[in-house]
Amino acid sequence: MKIKQLLLSLALLGYLEAGAQGWNADLGNGKYKNPILHVDYSDPDVCAGKDGYYMTASSFNSIPGLPILHSNDLVNWELVGYALQEQIPVEHYRTVRHGDGVWAPSIRYHEGEYYIYWGDPDFGIYMVKTKDPAGTWEKPVLVKEAKGIIDTCPFWDEDGKAYLSYAFAGSRANVKTVLMLSEMALDGTKLIGNPALVFDGHKGHTTVEGSKMYKRDGYYWLMAPAGGVKPGWQLAMRSKNVWGPYEFKVVLHQGDTPMNGPHQGGYVETPNGDGWFIHFQDRWAYGRVVNLQPVTWKDNWPIMGIDSNKDGIGEPVLEWTKPNVGKNYPATPLVTSDEFNGHQLGVQWQWQANQDPAKHWGWSSANLGFMRLNCVPREDNVKTMWMMPNLLLQKFPGANFTSTAKLIFENNPEAGISNSGLIVFGEDYAYIAIEQDKTGNLNLVQRSLKNARTSKEGEKEIAVIPINKKEVYLRAKVEMIQNKEPFDARVTFYYSLDGKSFKKLGESFKPSAGRWVGAKIGLFASGTKAVNDSSYADYDWFKVEEN
Repeated sequence: MKIKQLLLSLALLGYLEAGAQGWNADLGNGKYKNPILHVDYSDPDVCAGKDGYYMTASSFNSIPGLPILHSNDLVNWELVGYALQEQIPVEHYRTVRHGDGVWAPSIRYHEGEYYIYWGDPDFGIYMVKTKDPAGTWEKPVLVKEAKGIIDTCPFWDEDGKAYLSYAFAGSRANVKTVLMLSEMALDGTKLIGNPALVFDGHKGHTTVEGSKMYKRDGYYWLMAPAGGVKPGWQLAMRSKNVWGPYEFKVVLHQGDTPMNGPHQGGYVETPNGDGWFIHFQDRWAYGRVVNLQPVTWKDNWPIMGIDSNKDGIGEPVLEWTKPNVGKNYPATPLVTSDEFNGHQLGVQWQWQANQDPAKHWGWSSANLGFMRLNCVPREDNVKTMWMMPNLLLQKFPGANFTSTAKLIFENNPEAGISNSGLIVFGEDYAYIAIEQDKTGNLNLVQRSLKNARTSKEGEKEIAVIPINKKEVYLRAKVEMIQNKEPFDARVTFYYSLDGKSFKKLGESFKPSAGRWVGAKIGLFASGTKAVNDSSYADYDWFKVEEN
């Protein structure tokens, strides 16, 4: 083996040992399978940059937000950081606001800088930019204050003008199913002129949204999904004039394939001119997973996927030849496991809201080698986990996986009821935890709650057993039990006192999606009483393995 190949292999081995686990779409034979990411990256958009391809996605209320993923071949992706370290307005988003925040962003590379635009349905259109997508992004700019504007996309034309397309959230604007276009200042910081309606989908293409704007072969293109998340389809619209009128055509739908709702994404071309479309598919508790479709052009209209049933519309592929980008790149599953040996929080983790400077949820411990979570008291109005901001969560990394965490629980008898553990979180959630009860005794508990967003009931206690050790191993096994609509899954919880022999605790649980997002898995610590020194848990590691 050549030295260069050996070094590459060793580097990849080290990467995998550092925590890369889960779904691998690269089949290793020049082909890939869909989804390319069995991870909830909702409303993905992609652009070609100066060093490969960059993707972002909706992050809603999770922080850090606006994930930045990088790829050299459009199949293998690495999460390299986030564009938002705090959600703005900062004080507003210190409270958990499920489903609000960052909706359907667009990412573009323009004159040496990367731009991301998104619509916050309650505040307006925002923009952030940088010269280094994996580095620090500038402070967000409020491009237009508004309510109900979503799914924004910038476009810079060759004639020196710039534009922004957008849609409306009916829940805020009381109108939807239309696409708007506005001229934009060249620096991208504000809209100018009068916005105009350029597409009306009320006759056959309801809930049109998520538009992306391009120019190709003399046509201005708007590409947008319609029909709703699970049953929807993808439209392409073209015009010789930026203001229209736009003729349109359905260019991707489920057809006779098992892939429901193939739409909402971004179009990109490789250096050799081949077209590719990255989009999501809703898989219930697993969220909106990411797929890659080849794009061919016929009569100057795109066909996304392949026209397998000869109806003139593209259908999604389940397996295909990898994009020709000039060389082969190794498979790179996303990082999910964490040894907690660094001074920075791993990129796979997100909180549920901006951190409150008066609430010290926890810290990385650098070379001490653990993640500390403090059992800080909940706010009086936070009765369940649903509104707890200090859940440290990550997305489901694949269809079938097992997550195990090792922790030491240091309890303060004066702190009242305190607990810490492993949670599978959505509108239905369940967790396994070590808990100090009112008398100061330690127990292992399993609890769950259905319809957490609307329920007036408290958590259901499934199992309680006494424990006389502070060091425990907690495990959640996630299994897909139906690999088709509605993609049902099952979660089973286990514990161990030695890290070798694991016992089931409580009942199996059916996970559900959250508010516009898939189920998540992660860690928490919670308390009930304010004291000088709260109970806490030190997590030595969090490991994810494929089942």
